[in-house]
Amino acid sequence: MNNSISNMNELIDQGSVTSQQILVIVLCFIFNMLDGFDITAMAVVASSVSQDLDLTDALLGWIFSFALAGMMFGAMVLAPIADIIGRRALIILSLLLVGVSILLTARADSLTLFIILRFISGMGAGALLACQASLAAEYSPEKYRALSVALVTAGYPTGAMMTSVIGGLILPDYGWRSMFIFGGIVTLAMVLVAWLMIPESLKYLIEKRPVNALQKINKILQKLKQIPIDVLPELSKSYSSKTSLLGNMKMLLSSKYRRLSLTLWTSFFCAFATLYFLMSWIPKLMENAGYDMAAGRNAFFLFNMGGVIGIYLLGYLSIKWKLTNLIFNLSIASAISMIAFAMAPNDLNILLILIVMIGILQQSAFTGLYGVAAKAYPTEIRSTGVGWAIGLGRTGAVVGPALAGYLILAGYDMSANFIFFSIPMIVCGFIAYRLHVD
Repeated sequence: MNNSISNMNELIDQGSVTSQQILVIVLCFIFNMLDGFDITAMAVVASSVSQDLDLTDALLGWIFSFALAGMMFGAMVLAPIADIIGRRALIILSLLLVGVSILLTARADSLTLFIILRFISGMGAGALLACQASLAAEYSPEKYRALSVALVTAGYPTGAMMTSVIGGLILPDYGWRSMFIFGGIVTLAMVLVAWLMIPESLKYLIEKRPVNALQKINKILQKLKQIPIDVLPELSKSYSSKTSLLGNMKMLLSSKYRRLSLTLWTSFFCAFATLYFLMSWIPKLMENAGYDMAAGRNAFFLFNMGGVIGIYLLGYLSIKWKLTNLIFNLSIASAISMIAFAMAPNDLNILLILIVMIGILQQSAFTGLYGVAAKAYPTEIRSTGVGWAIGLGRTGAVVGPALAGYLILAGYDMSANFIFFSIPMIVCGFIAYRLHVD
């Protein structure tokens, strides 16, 4: 085998898909499910928590937003560390952080403690999401890269769906604290799974050259059914393995990547604002509209079921069509579906059908942005680029739920909120269209 960096890269892009690559995608999907369960569990238990701790809708909005602020911090500050210490190490550390904080949330007895623990849990989840997107992209052939990222991302709404199911099974008998006990135990169990089964990024090992890099590369090559190498391939003269965290961050705003970064950040902001308004408030808004808790959980389940369908649909379509064109069309269609929901007659069956459509369209458009971020940045700054796109975008996730809480407090009903939050998706579509990433 020729020991050139270009040929090493071709192993992934031109080789056949192996069981090792599939394992990476499956594990990242499962870990993302845990994040989806954790972050959305609060939406399902919101009514119970508000009664137990005597909280207003505005204060609930702040709990939602602090968890998402933690995700923003984790994506921007923790995720870039993966470009220094490796994807595998940070995935394991993030899972540990999420698991411990979820478990402790079950013991929270005050608003302050609740907010602190949700912020910490969000930190781990934010870092985990960015690392998983990067690892999935790096183990996927170019043709299927967007599909792989979409499949991994689908773990999040799948976990959110499980939140509704598990909530329906254990909440009536065991209360809201049982949700966090369950999530914490399962997440901590996954720490061991990640330690035993998650490989390091092959490109990271080649380009960063940690201790025993050659042995680790050959172990991965064996699992990829490739011939081992005797020496590490030479790096191009333009590449430096001594990149720093600060240097990677500065590169995002260099002349080469500035337009890409600013456009991505704005698109993510808009998509996050709408997504997390829906993720946080659907059950409570349904209850405020006069429906029972079961109807709220069903609507939440169907929204995320639609998300899973939409994400898989995006992954399939991305093989054939330009990704940014798909994001544009799906974003505009999701805004139209939200307006249709707001104007629909007060019939539960019609509303549930529309909520599925919103889930399909909105979450597929949102996931497309992950695919763009993972494809647009080079390996040496990929986790940093994806992490900052997600992190700065999550300012929308912080603003959205909190703003909705104040709108509800001011007397704006479910229909008014859905119309208001359709606007960011329109903006997202038009901005994303300008990215020009296939």
